[in-house]
This record gives sequence, C-alpha cells and structure tokens, in this order.
Amino acid sequence: MQDRWKSALQNNYGTPSISLVKGSGALVWDADGKEYLDFLGGIATNILGHAHPEIVTAITNQANDLGHVSNLYAHPGAIELAEKLKALTGEASARVFFCNSGAEANEAALKLSRLIGRKKVISTIGSFHGRTMGALSLTGQIAKREPFLPLLKGVKFIPYNDLSAAKKAISKKVAMIIVEPIQGENGVVVPDLGYLKSLRKLTKKHGTLLALDCVQTGMGRTGDWFGFENEEIVPDIITLAKGLGGGLPLGAMIAIGDCANLFEPGSHGSTFGGNPIACASALAAIKVLERDNFLPRIKSLELNLKLEITKSPIVQSVRGSGLLLGIVLKNKVAKEFVSALQGEGVLANATSDSVIRLAPPLIITDSQIAAFVERFRKVATSYER
Repeated sequence: MQDRWKSALQNNYGTPSISLVKGSGALVWDADGKEYLDFLGGIATNILGHAHPEIVTAITNQANDLGHVSNLYAHPGAIELAEKLKALTGEASARVFFCNSGAEANEAALKLSRLIGRKKVISTIGSFHGRTMGALSLTGQIAKREPFLPLLKGVKFIPYNDLSAAKKAISKKVAMIIVEPIQGENGVVVPDLGYLKSLRKLTKKHGTLLALDCVQTGMGRTGDWFGFENEEIVPDIITLAKGLGGGLPLGAMIAIGDCANLFEPGSHGSTFGGNPIACASALAAIKVLERDNFLPRIKSLELNLKLEITKSPIVQSVRGSGLLLGIVLKNKVAKEFVSALQGEGVLANATSDSVIRLAPPLIITDSQIAAFVERFRKVATSYER
C-alpha cells in the first residue's frame, strides 16, 4: 500500500507508515491485521469512534433516501441540525452556515467580518485555522505560511493569552479577532481562566467581532459542547468541524447577534455544505452524546489520564481539557516516542518535538484508558534507563 500511495498520491503528507483498513469503537486495524488503540480519533474527529452502529444506521438510511441536493434546495437534516446547533448556543439570534471543514468555516468567518465595513483582523501567534489561503492568512505559524506568501493583508498576530497585547491591538479599525479556546495544533495550549472573557469585553467596547475557532474543542471534546462555556461568554462567531460530522466531512460557521444577518443571497456558498448524509451522521452523534450523558464523564477521564500520565518521570506536565490533552515531555523526543507508541499498538500525534497530542473518541472505555496508560509507561520506561 505504501508503494501504491507513492505512485498515485501527491507527497504533501509524506508516505504514511501504516494503512488502516478497519475500525470498531476506539480500535483500528492496519493492512497487516495489527490492532491499535486509536488515541487520536482522526485528529479529534471520530467522537463516537469507528463504525458506531447508530451512525452507520443513520448514514445508511439517509443514503437510501437522499444523498445530495446542493445548496439550491432545503432538506430536513440541515434544518434539524441547524436548529440543534442554535439550541446548543442558547442564543435565539444564532444562524448557521454549513460547509465541509474547519478551514472553510474560518474562511466564512473571515468573509463575514469584511461585511461590517472593516478590513483589519487579529489572530494569535501559534494558532492554526486551516490551510486554504484565507484560513492560512489567519494561521500564526510561520513555517506553514512562509512558502505561500504573500497572503491576505491586514492580519496582525499577537501573543496568545496576552491581554496586554490584545488591548494594544484591538481598536475600532479591527473587524475581527479569531482565537482558539485551546490552541490544539500548537501543542494543546490552554489560556488562563478569564482570558476569553476579557477579550469579549474588549471586542464589545470597540465593536469588533469575537470569533472562537472551536474546530478542535467543539462537540463535547472538552466536556462542554464548544469548549469556552467555562468563561460564560457569548461570541459573535463560532466555527466548528472535526467532531461535528461524527466522522464525516462537515463544518459550520455559527453567527450570533447582529452579524447573523450579514450574509445575504449570493454572499457565500458551498455545494456540498450541509450534505444530507453528513447531517444525518452529525444528528446521530449528538443524539448519542446527549442520551447516554457522555459529557459529564469526559472531565473524570481527563483527571484520570492527567494523574496517571504525570507519574512517568519523562513527563513534565499534561495540559488540556477533557479528551484534548497535550503531554509535555522533558526531552525533545515526542516524534520518536509516538513512533514507539505505535509499535505498542497506540496511535497518537506529536505536535512538536516535545508535545504529544491525545484526542481519543469520547466513547473510550475505562479499560482502554488503562491499556493506554500501561503502554505509555512501557515506552516511557525506555527513556528512563
């Protein structure tokens, strides 16, 4: 499969070390039949794991009825899902735009911000908002941006979790500031409590839109639906993707308040956005999370993982919220550590030389948590000799 990959696909990802052919719950199997604990979850996407029976049923039933309608016609799934997302925000003014990915959701937010009559945008250093040209213009990682310069003008980057910098940067000339509740791709960096609330006060003062990129933190990943609820604020824009589709491509840009009415017919669009099958998967996933009361359990899993992982001497700290966690190692061995974990049958991801990211399915069991901890310690021990 690696040879076939090299001969048919472009090299933007490099050649994957394994090929996955089957999944069930939090387990996946490669082409050689080896089993792995999936502690990455398609990068925070497979919130109910693989082949969840209710998602499979929802997808199958929808495919039998209606597969695609474009954006020229309404269909029940998009309406129901939009109503559900609106209800989750708790805001009667909320309106939803559907797309297919987080980058597209952030592109939509960027376009929406232009409609308030301002052009300047603020983002944060270390942020990740996507790889399309507009979303990349918002991404505060030089290595990802540099090969594609020049990007959009008028984007200023300030340090994350720095209120002093925010106070200097936000003015009545700024259309929008976009911030992640937790910087996922930057190594699961968590801001101080009160940071987002202070940004909300600053943006209201200057009439600037506050956009929260909840692509990684959303859909229950942190134990809350969006990942900023502990700040008790209402942003102007919420962007979602990853876990929203329950494993299928689906993104959303939710506008709240006055900006919810900025898009007019012809302002923006997506042929595949809000696809009936993807919406059916999303609705099934949300139904399971609510019915089986998964979200309160996420916090206890977080505490358990943090407690057990930090017992290894190689671990400096574990940061993050819910089941979006970053293991900070004392040595710059994260990439080889992840490779060793894979050898032990665990899939994880190194976001840098010293940080390992975990984002397992929300349906992960206590016994699977214990199995992960055991295998993690086995690999960690090899670095302590």
